[in-house]
Amino acid sequence: MTQNCPSLKVLIANNGIAAVKEIRSIRQWSYETFGSERQVEFTVMATPEDLKVNAEYIRMADRYIEVPGGTNNNNYANVDLIVDVAERAGVHAVWAGWGHASENPRLPESLAASKNKIVFIGPPGSAMRSLGDKISSTIVAQSANVPTMPWSGTGISDTALSEAGYVIVPDSAYQAACVTSVEEGLAKAETIGWPVMIKASEGGGGNGHCCP
Repeated sequence: MTQNCPSLKVLIANNGIAAVKEIRSIRQWSYETFGSERQVEFTVMATPEDLKVNAEYIRMADRYIEVPGGTNNNNYANVDLIVDVAERAGVHAVWAGWGHASENPRLPESLAASKNKIVFIGPPGSAMRSLGDKISSTIVAQSANVPTMPWSGTGISDTALSEAGYVIVPDSAYQAACVTSVEEGLAKAETIGWPVMIKASEGGGGNGHCCP
């Protein structure tokens, strides 16, 4: 550990290759920056399933805290659990990687509101709310004159600033970009041009996609 440079404690709220890549990358950065790869201490969450297979990310970490197994709503996607583990572990920051709770705006907001005001390594909740939803994010893009593909909200660019100074999409603009009936959907499809893709606003990884 280098002199005059306190160590940073980070909780990895993820598992598998995401956790492995984060630990490996930060340790390399730590060595190149501070002369010690152990300047950042990693605590990881470990389910019984991950422990049973002796997962690599657990072996790489400085410490692990066991969490419930099963589906990710019991562990890596459980915001309340992540905050609780972070507080018990006494970490300074949380890294959620991708998937699981990484795109849940409640996570950075809950960490910021915690007793120790734990830092979330990632965007603030406000950015997630504006850009984590396909409809809101495309309207924000259009407001900045970013070229977009034709869709049901083409031409809608109404945005506003929240009290905190963040860009938000008014509900009226959001609803105007949505399709709520078969008739409206067919009319939009004719305007866009066939074939069209039907997508859920929060669908990811191919979920909710349909190409009529």
